[in-house]
Formats: sequence, structure tokens, C-alpha cells
Amino acid sequence: MAMPNDPNFPLRLTQAQRRAVVGLLPDLSPRLGLETKNQRTLQFTLAEIEEIAQAVRAAVPKATTGMERNSLRHVVEAAEKAIQQSQGIARIPAGDRVFQFRISLRGITPRIWRRIQTKDCTLDKLHEHIQTAMGWTNSHLHSFEIRGQRFGDPMLMEENFEELGYEDSTSTKLSDVLPKSGESFRFDYEYDFGDRWKHNVLFEGCLRADKGIRYPLCVEGERACPPEDVGGTYGYREYLEAMADPEHEEHESWMEWRGPFDPEAFSAEKATKAMRRGLPNWREMG
Repeated sequence: MAMPNDPNFPLRLTQAQRRAVVGLLPDLSPRLGLETKNQRTLQFTLAEIEEIAQAVRAAVPKATTGMERNSLRHVVEAAEKAIQQSQGIARIPAGDRVFQFRISLRGITPRIWRRIQTKDCTLDKLHEHIQTAMGWTNSHLHSFEIRGQRFGDPMLMEENFEELGYEDSTSTKLSDVLPKSGESFRFDYEYDFGDRWKHNVLFEGCLRADKGIRYPLCVEGERACPPEDVGGTYGYREYLEAMADPEHEEHESWMEWRGPFDPEAFSAEKATKAMRRGLPNWREMG
């Protein structure tokens, strides 16, 4: 049962969907506004939304018509979305928050991607996690673009940092830029401004850290990272063609350059180990 001070969350339903809910949970009838024909955004506690989702989900298999079944399914989808939105970042104590991302390299098919988890950290540290999970070597410049704002390391980008309006990625934390609601959110990461390796970074949500698990963590992924300095997506395609054909005129030179290469090779366990080792501290090395 909901307590008087429980927060309310929005649930948007059509008239037909509200009628379907009333048929299953008649006590909610006074609050569903059945007289209104258009969609309405209603306010319910999380417990009430979970009750609606459970009741409607159980009713879907029993629907007698396709229209009724479709209406019930839409209610379930709306309720599940409302539940997801209610579980914002603030609901998890700061020390227990784990942020999950899916990083995918643009312009290459089949897709090269990784799913990683990390505690709250700076964008600069996220850069390290992306580098080590993907398999890059941090040999070139990088930047993030989030809601139209660029972020970079001011020491690396000193010549263009102010001119191009960058913000400092070494002091900006994930919790500063990600939606407080915990909703999924996409932004861009670019590595090597010559080869222009552009990545989609999808924030998939905030989870509660599992006891006994060390973070950061690479959960899963597919396919090997391209070699550094291969010439971007176009050069990589040419490289793969040459490596796959021993008779190709460039095959031997590519083999001499870096040896055999398996484009399908990937291990989440090895990626996790690389993430935990981290990158060399170039500030200390220099």
C-alpha cells in the first residue's frame, strides 16, 4: 500500500487504455479521468504503477480481441517506462551507483561494440575505460560531445581548448552530465582526429553495485578493435580485404606492419583486466 508521502510519477494513457485499467483495478477509477477522450498524463506512486503493470501483464494472454490485447500491451509498456524513469540516479546511494554504457564504433559492419559498467568518475576516466575496453592504445587526441558541448583534456588540447569552447573532461563527472532520471542517453566520443574514429556512447541506466564485484567491468561485446593508424573506416576495410587474401598486393606489407589479425577476436574477461590496469599516466611519464 502506498504511504501518504510516497512520490508520484507520470503515467500517460489513452482513454481506451484507462478503461482497460479500470476493468482490472476498479478502485483506481476516480483517478483515471475516463470522461476525457484524449491521452492524459496521470500521477501515481511507484507502488501503484507496479500494481497496474502486474495486473495488466497478467491480463494480456486472456484478452478476447486483438484490439483489447494491443491496448493492454501498450499499458504495460507505458507502466514499465514509468517505472524505469522513477528509478532515477538519486534512488541509489552515491557510493553504490554503477553506470552502464554501450560503446559502439560507427561506420563499420558488423558492429564493433562493448558494454561496460563503472562507478561515478570523470569523463577523462571514462575515456580511459573506453580506450582499454575497445582495445585502443591512447596514442592520439580524443574528445566527447554531449548536448552540443565539447569536452577534452585542457593539457592535451591546449592549442584549441579555449578557441573551440571545450569544457574540462578531467573535472567533469558522469553524474554532472547524465540524466538525473536515469533514462537512456546518447553522446559522442571521438578518438584520433586524423583517422576520426567516432563512437556512439549510450548510457543505458544506473544500477546498484553488486557486492563482491570490482568495477570497472566489461560485461560483453563483439569483434576486435581496428589497429591504430590503419586509416579510419575506409582504411580498415582495405586492410581487412588485404589480410583476408594472401594474394593481395598489400598482404605482405600489412603482415610485416603488425602481423596476423583476427577481426572477430574479443574477450570480455581480457577487456575487464585491461580496464582495471588502466592506461599509463602520461603526465608522470612525460
